[in-house]
Amino acid sequence: MTWTDLKKKMTDKYCPRSEIKKPKIELWNLNVKGIDVLGYNRRFQELALLCVRMFSKESDKIEKYVGGLPDMIHGSVMASRPKTMQDAIEMAMISTDKIKITRKRSKIWGKQERGTERGEIDNLRIKEQEGMVKNVTSRHPIGQEKQGMTRG
Repeated sequence: MTWTDLKKKMTDKYCPRSEIKKPKIELWNLNVKGIDVLGYNRRFQELALLCVRMFSKESDKIEKYVGGLPDMIHGSVMASRPKTMQDAIEMAMISTDKIKITRKRSKIWGKQERGTERGEIDNLRIKEQEGMVKNVTSRHPIGQEKQGMTRG
C-alpha cells in the first residue's frame, strides 16, 4: 500500500466530509486584508497543506494564491510570471515592501507640504527653477535607483 492510499483511507475513515469542506471553503474565499501579505502567506500555506487534493498542479496553487492578492500587488506578481510558489511569495513580499515605502514617503511629503518645513520646500523649488539644483541618481542597497536632488 502506498502512502497516498493510506492517507486517503485514513482521511475517509477519521475525517468527516463536513470538516474537510470548511478549510476548502476558507481557502477558496481567502483574500489579503489590507496589505497584510505575511498573514495571508501563512494562512494560505496552512490551508493548502490541509487541502492537498484541491491543487493538482503547482500552477493551480500559484493561480489561487495570486488571485487572493490586492490588485496593486496582483499585477506585479503576474508580470513576474512565477514558476514556483516560492517565486510568487517572494514577488508579493517585494511588492508589499515597495507599497509600504511609497506610502511612508507620501505621508512624509504631505506633512512637509502642510507642516513647518514649508519654507524649506519653497526655497528648494525656487533654486530648482533658477537652475541651482541638479538631479542625481544614487544606488540603494536593495538594488533600485532613486532620483534625488542635491544643492549645487
